[in-house]
Order: sequence, then structure tokens, then C-alpha cells
Amino acid sequence: MEPHLLGLLLGLLLGGTGVLAGYPIWWSLALGQQYTSLGSQPLLCGSIPGLVPKQLRFCRNYIEIMPSVAEGVKLGIQECQHQFRGRRWNCTTIDDSLAIFGPVLDKATRESAFVHAIASAGVAFAVTRSCAEGTSTICGCDSHHKGPPGEGWKWGGCSEDADFGVLVSREFADARENRPDARSAMNKHNNEAGRTTILDHMHLKCKCHGLSGSCEVKTCWWAQPDFRAIGDFLKDKYDSASEMVVEKHRESRGWVETLRAKYALFKPPTERDLVYYENSPNFCEPNPETGSFGTRDRTCNVTSHGIDGCDLLCCGRGHNTRTEKRKEKCHCIFHWCCYVSCQECIRIYDVHTCK
Repeated sequence: MEPHLLGLLLGLLLGGTGVLAGYPIWWSLALGQQYTSLGSQPLLCGSIPGLVPKQLRFCRNYIEIMPSVAEGVKLGIQECQHQFRGRRWNCTTIDDSLAIFGPVLDKATRESAFVHAIASAGVAFAVTRSCAEGTSTICGCDSHHKGPPGEGWKWGGCSEDADFGVLVSREFADARENRPDARSAMNKHNNEAGRTTILDHMHLKCKCHGLSGSCEVKTCWWAQPDFRAIGDFLKDKYDSASEMVVEKHRESRGWVETLRAKYALFKPPTERDLVYYENSPNFCEPNPETGSFGTRDRTCNVTSHGIDGCDLLCCGRGHNTRTEKRKEKCHCIFHWCCYVSCQECIRIYDVHTCK
């Protein structure tokens, strides 16, 4: 089945409110018309689909932060697509659907764990960066974690207030995860794991001052890492995610589901680990029920023995090879002073795609 036809079918299947009931469909704010109009039109909180009452109140009280929330989800989606670009499931989003990842997130799988973690981390990251850039009047630079300066440097610049960004992400993204079921517990855990990664990777960033860059004095501030570092770390956590089992307990409010590590011999997961309790589909063939697009026509790496290699990515079906001509700059020369001139060359590449 062609990907666009499968996407259309998935969109139709997800149209029912029952399927969307537990889905974080507010993530759709990061795609489509609503996202592209954020910079030119006022955001109407009531127009954001899928907000629970707590999220709606937050949106109305802190409306100026909401574009950063949307930007954070967008950042998370882009990082997910980068990290999974060579895997059978490549974090595909579905146009014209409120459930932007389709039924993939209906199951409590590793993929769901990663998407929740990276989206929550993205919201914290984008809000923190926005505050440091001065685009919001209700937040700014961090003045609480400075301490005494070190030898040869002093505090300066604008330290990024990651605690505030994490607080916003926790208040907004976790607002709908208040159900006494296992999936809500899993989502909250993975959301927090994503946010904790931001705090763990904060570092001092410094700038040198002095004659001819002598670095006689350095001014330093707390800064977030590149978001790629967050994605790399969480991808490692995806690969080593802890499988859990669901336990039921009776409490004063009724039956409550909690999670316990499935294998007692393994080290139990920490707050920095991702958790899941359902197995993933193999994503080899198109399947509207699981949200799999299959891997037909995906580009594969014929020299790789990893998951991006033609053997594994194509699920044993084999691959096709075609030649492709590409225009590239070549024979570049630097001219004093100061420009570079290049010729244009035609180069031929072999492109391998899954059958």
C-alpha cells in the first residue's frame, strides 16, 4: 500500500473520539496551519484540540508561552525523525490527523516511551531558550544557580533557567496523565525522564575576553546542550528501555494500576530510564491497525550490517538498485580576498531501496 493511501486510511480510522480519548492530540499544535500561523495570528486556546481543563487554564493564564510549547513539540518530532531515520519505524507523522503519529502510540511500546520523552524534553528546552532570549515577560535568566565564580572566570551573560522550562513542561504535558491506569503512569515516567535529561546536561558555557582573544578573563553562564545531544541520550535510553508489568492495587479511590520491572534479575529502572510494557510490531509491512507504514521503497544502506542495512531494513525481501545523477559543487578555489568559486559537476550514485 502506498504511504499516502495508508495515511489517509489511518486518518479515517482515527476519526472516532474513542480512539483519540487517551491520545495527546494537543501535539497537533506543532503541525499544519495552527503552527504556521503562530507568528502572525493570536493563539486561541479554545481552538487547540485535546486540551484537558488544566491545560486550557494554563494556556489562558500563560498565553505568551504557548508558541514555545508548540515549538518544543515540533523540535521533539524533528529529533525523533532524525534519530529513527534508519529504522523500520522512522517516526512518520500523518497529515490531516489529530493523532499525528497514528495508532503507533496506542500501544505502550518503546516507541511511545521515546516519543513522550523527546516531546516533553522539547517543550522544556524551547520554553527555556525562549525565556533566555527575552521573548516572554514572565520569565528570564536564571539567577539561582550561580554560586561563587571559578579561577580565571566570572559570571556573565544570561544563564538559561531550565528549572522554569521543566516546570512548564511538567505542568502542561503531564496535566492529562492523572488517570489511575498503567499507561498514565508510563507516560508520566517517560515525560519526566525526558525533562531530567535536560537538567542533567546543563553545562557552563564561556566566552573569552582580552587582547587578541588572549582569554585573560572568561565570562560564563549556564546553558542547555544542543538538542541533538538530548536526542542521542534518549535514543540510547530507548535501546535499553526497561520492560515492565502491570500490577493492580485497591486504594481508597478504587483500583490503581502501577508498573513493576518484569525481570527481577535486572537493575530496576531509574527516573532517567525509559519504560514500556507492550511489545512493538515489526513495522515490516503496512498495517493500519498498528500504524505501520512498512519499509517498501525506503532507502537502505547496502554496506551496513545494522538496522539501516538493506538486509534488516527490508525485512529479508531484498532491495532494488538504481543510479541517480546529482549536481554538486566541485573544484572549488579560494580567491584572495575573500570569496570561493566552484564548478558544477555531475556525479552518479547508486541508490538502494527496499522491495
